[in-house]
Amino acid sequence: MFSAELRLRRQQAGMSLEALARKVHYSKSHLSKLENGAKNPSRELARACDAVLGADGQLSRLVPENNPGNAPGDTPSRAEDQAEPLTDDQEVWLMSMTPDGQTGFAGMDRRTALSLGALSVLGAGAGSGSGAGSALGGTAPRARTDTEPALASFRTQLGELRTMGQHMAPTMVFPIAIAQTNALRQLARSAPPAQRGAALRLAARFAEYTGWMAQESGSEQRALWWTDTAVSLAEAGGDREMGEYALVRRALVTMYAHDSPQTIALAQRAQRGPETSTRVRGLAAKREAQGHALAGDLLSCERALERARALLASGGATPGSGRGHGPEVLGSRHVSDPVGVTRGWCLVDLGRTEEAAQLLDQECALLPADAVRARTRFGVRRAIAHALSGEVDHSCAITTELLTGASEVDSATVRLDLRRLHQTLARYHGHRSVRELSPVLLATLSGA
Repeated sequence: MFSAELRLRRQQAGMSLEALARKVHYSKSHLSKLENGAKNPSRELARACDAVLGADGQLSRLVPENNPGNAPGDTPSRAEDQAEPLTDDQEVWLMSMTPDGQTGFAGMDRRTALSLGALSVLGAGAGSGSGAGSALGGTAPRARTDTEPALASFRTQLGELRTMGQHMAPTMVFPIAIAQTNALRQLARSAPPAQRGAALRLAARFAEYTGWMAQESGSEQRALWWTDTAVSLAEAGGDREMGEYALVRRALVTMYAHDSPQTIALAQRAQRGPETSTRVRGLAAKREAQGHALAGDLLSCERALERARALLASGGATPGSGRGHGPEVLGSRHVSDPVGVTRGWCLVDLGRTEEAAQLLDQECALLPADAVRARTRFGVRRAIAHALSGEVDHSCAITTELLTGASEVDSATVRLDLRRLHQTLARYHGHRSVRELSPVLLATLSGA
């Protein structure tokens, strides 16, 4: 049981309840109730005790998954999103308009689309088969003599789309990404054979980003569906690396579900792929480190981060994705030191909050001013680190600066950390800064 293990480890460390309370920023009476079994531990407190007592995640693993003390979002229940992702044969996407003039994309199964006579509208989406025919859909029309100018334009649009995603709500970016992906599929159908592969590979990059916007909108099911679509398009275009990167994306979904074993397994599998580029192996190692942090394994986390830094430093461009940090590169383009901010992220999950706060202070200051989504994502982690370190006023000040950006980007994944921050600050409800911040923070969480 957690209570007995906590008492044993505290006594083995020669630490009094009062000394432990000072280090984990909880009251002595609260810890006493935990050791007596009168209260249930939160995952946050278990992580902090793991770090202070050198328990290597053993205490965290004793916290039940359905423990009411866990932060909202720690053990999400998503019955819809836990279903298997729909395949290309199961779902198609249509533009719809409501009576009041609002438009958007809606997914429906292919049987329903057929019953509605939608094939006349779908065009390329109605095809079946495998390989390039399946990715393109239907029979290709007469090839154009040169599609390179159009491809160059789409590459520019991909960069603009990713920049847009740093400032706008994902629900607004998502339909634009869908439209551009499908436009490229149409272009590939009519492209000369020598340029068809490039069009499909570029469509795969759009589809992958569409999946990220779907996850940021709060739909894991659609995120996985679009990621699978990206893999199909890339393979039809002769690029099999997207399949390995899809494992990294899936590991992100399991990471936010706090499934550390699955996160580690997916990330390690991506690194073993025979066609995986150095960059994707580096991104996979970074995700593996986050999985180890969730499990409380500091040594494995640090080793994975060292591997990620070495791989990303020597990674160069991804095959078929342009050069350097162009719009087609897989992974974020807006973080100058992705390993640095990830290490700060991991230290929060490892309960090493003072070290995390110091590192995230440094790393967040280096993020580009126009990368609103990235600054918000890592800034909220920074605020959590300071709150868990007992620096309540500083955490509130950081959060106040971030809330405008959080409302603009309206990220489902950021909201998970905002809920965690809100629960942490609720322990200090008597602080003036917390009382002033709470209504605004709750309004942001509710989408007001």
